[in-house]
Amino acid sequence: MPKAVPALDPLIPDELIASLNSDADARRINSGTARFRACAPLLETFHPSARNAAALLGVLARWCDAADSGPGPVKRLLEAYDEHARSRLSIPEYVHLRMAEGMVAMKEEMLDRAIEDFEIVLKLADEKSAADVLALSNYWIGRCLRKKGNYDRALMHVRRGREIQLSHGHIQCAAAMRVLEGLILVEQGQLKQAIEHLAVAESVLTQTDDFITLGNIQSTYGRILQREGRYRQAIQHYSRAVEHFQKRDPKHANVARAEVDASFTRIQVLRQLRKNIDLCADKQQKAHNRPSARTALVKELSKLYEAVLMDLNRARLIYEQHPNMRGLSRVHLYRGYLHHTVGELDSAMQEATKAYAAAESKRDIILMASARNLQCMVEETMVEEQIEGFAEHALAAQDYARESVELASQTQDRRLLARVHVWCGLTLSNTFFNAQERAREEMQIAASYLDSSVPEYILEDFQFLKKRLLEDDPVDTKLSQWARGEIRGKTFRQLEEDFADLVIPIAWRQEDMKVSRVAARFSISPRKVRRVLARLGYLDAELTHEDELAPAIQPKRRVPVAGSLNTTLGKPGRPSARGRRGISEGSEKRYIQ
Repeated sequence: MPKAVPALDPLIPDELIASLNSDADARRINSGTARFRACAPLLETFHPSARNAAALLGVLARWCDAADSGPGPVKRLLEAYDEHARSRLSIPEYVHLRMAEGMVAMKEEMLDRAIEDFEIVLKLADEKSAADVLALSNYWIGRCLRKKGNYDRALMHVRRGREIQLSHGHIQCAAAMRVLEGLILVEQGQLKQAIEHLAVAESVLTQTDDFITLGNIQSTYGRILQREGRYRQAIQHYSRAVEHFQKRDPKHANVARAEVDASFTRIQVLRQLRKNIDLCADKQQKAHNRPSARTALVKELSKLYEAVLMDLNRARLIYEQHPNMRGLSRVHLYRGYLHHTVGELDSAMQEATKAYAAAESKRDIILMASARNLQCMVEETMVEEQIEGFAEHALAAQDYARESVELASQTQDRRLLARVHVWCGLTLSNTFFNAQERAREEMQIAASYLDSSVPEYILEDFQFLKKRLLEDDPVDTKLSQWARGEIRGKTFRQLEEDFADLVIPIAWRQEDMKVSRVAARFSISPRKVRRVLARLGYLDAELTHEDELAPAIQPKRRVPVAGSLNTTLGKPGRPSARGRRGISEGSEKRYIQ
């Protein structure tokens, strides 16, 4: 416990506070941390009644974040502020107290509580005398909002903080804030603008020893390259990030984060290998080729599988030393993706369940939605593989899909929103539900979130859903064939009849099953309309008078829905990994079926 000291003894000089703030503004990390080590006796004898006590508390909170260390020292000083001590604080002192409490909440992943503290600071802090406090509060609010997936508000606060720092000449600190701004732009899909921000920040911070922020720049470059499908370059940047982080601490929590990001990138490479192996197997089965090419691919996949597991295990150990439930949730989530990709469905479900539990403990909506989506993916794969308990797996997939959509809808994460709607569509269109129209609605929603920054793995799943729905819709299939010039030797008259068979039933339903209205709409005879409807089984052939054509007559086959003539064409994709069991080839362990 902090010890009481005489309130009249000026133990905390103004020069110390000014020097610590100056070091933080210029991102002189080694200098600032050395000053704090030197004033350890002040922390041991800290008392709220001492002069500059609240200011020291506030600057210590700032340094716990700048040096990216744990909140422990600040928590110990906060214990000294009982109800009596708080009642004696001036407004500027109370501002420092709430800043410190907000930083602790942020570090402990209690984001809503942290935002509440920082918003109180923004209301109370004086614009002229506490500009650094206003800048930092805005920046920290932005950081919390980004983690919650509220990117628009996050960007607004981070920019406001950066502008305040620039207006006071704190170029290095503004550059550090620009890195977070760049990351938010990446998550909004604005990759070009993000790169511009990162380049400016890097040019400034390379003159400092702020290795953590320099590492964050490299990590963000890695995420950009990963989204562009440039996996080798992405992994190189993650490796550079690890090198920067390890200059500060070989077991720094950001080392684990970069390892996890690199693992996710390698999983995308592994996914591509899995597709190539499946294609190779199909070709060999048709051509009776020797299995040498497939064997080489299997070896590479097995090697990469083990490497990803090792990286994720290293990250888990670091996160256990520096408690971080968000980080642990990502470890479990990516393990789940790995197992799902190679067809180890039971293991994938176990990891997804752990990922959800870790995320839920901190109400991390993005990770909760991601974990539920992975559970939907696993259950849907079991349905497609017709694994025992077919109906149960289908219903579970639907439940997980619904919850993932509900959770993702609370965020502005376009990648996540696209992915959960795609998998909801895949679930609704499976052989158990066969709800094609609802699946199309989900596909259209997913399409609204697709842009040039969406990763390849999401586009592939989307194209697979699109292909499945096109195959199941005779209208879309027919129009797609005509658009490609596939007329199968038919004459123009035959094509004209085929077209009539498509559009007349749709128009008939739209016109309340009135033949005369359809005839007037297309400027053809009612007899022609009746003949088409009768041939297709919608009417009895002997009926010749329109008053006999009551709406009560039930069609003998499915009527295409209104508007289903509209269609978009795209390159067919491939589904995610299939299969459940690993197999062996020679002495090599394999993870594909």
